[in-house]
Amino acid sequence: MTPQAIADILEKLYPAPPIPLKHNNAFELLIAVMLSAQCTDARVNQITPKLFKRAATPKAMEQLEQKEVEEIIKPLGFFRQKARSILEISKTLEKEYGGEVPASLEKLERLRGVGHKTASVVMCQAFGEPAFPVDTHIFRSARRWGLSQGASVERVEKDLKALFSIKTWAKLHLQIIYFSREYCPARGHCVAECPICSQL
Repeated sequence: MTPQAIADILEKLYPAPPIPLKHNNAFELLIAVMLSAQCTDARVNQITPKLFKRAATPKAMEQLEQKEVEEIIKPLGFFRQKARSILEISKTLEKEYGGEVPASLEKLERLRGVGHKTASVVMCQAFGEPAFPVDTHIFRSARRWGLSQGASVERVEKDLKALFSIKTWAKLHLQIIYFSREYCPARGHCVAECPICSQL
């Protein structure tokens, strides 16, 4: 199956994929994506409203005690490390960027606890800049569908960017995630019932 044929199936099934993590601004998205590490988006969406009710800006967030942040995000796992990162990010944004999230992949990646995937998500979903974040679902499916044989996330991202138009990256990223969760999971995957794998 060609990459375009795969893209056509994804477009038919998910013509307008919503952003999974609830947020009202770039700062909330940045924190939500960071919190989603080793945790489901649904769980993050249950917790972040409580956190953002206490502090929805870097200035307000940096004034919270770490234990208070930890208590709120504890159900998400790795809460101490994540709380430290949230407070450090907030201080950096306030001190170096006037309380604004920088629309720069390089600057985002320099923030504590923010890796390439998190920075890429913020760039495409908050700022509309072309990026192709690769999470575990996309990494699995791209290899399963023969779009990449890359052994690393970096390699898979590079291969996908080469196969698809830059205009489609942000949307395709979400389409693959939703498809992978619904039809192409890591466990219990039924090839015969998968609209893509059944045609490979």
